[in-house]
Amino acid sequence: MFRRDIHDVSELVNAFLRQNGLETPLLQRRLIDSWGKVAGKTIDRYTEEKYIRNQVLFVKLSRPALRSDLSMMRTDLVNRLNQEVGAKIIIDIRFY
Repeated sequence: MFRRDIHDVSELVNAFLRQNGLETPLLQRRLIDSWGKVAGKTIDRYTEEKYIRNQVLFVKLSRPALRSDLSMMRTDLVNRLNQEVGAKIIIDIRFY
């Protein structure tokens, strides 16, 4: 008799993504997509663009007052976004 090596499909997909260097870009995309859920619908309405560069999330806002309010909540937002994705993807947020 032979023994079968049985793995869960999600484990195989994660291993494939990790081997091909696609895990981090996928997690970054998930983090950017979760901005509206974490920050809220009102803040998402005033968000114009978002991107990640060197583990820093850059968020362009159309309201200067909102920019100053969110800069005070920066560390909380970083923690909540990383928790939403399940990995430490960003270390800081810059609002402009």
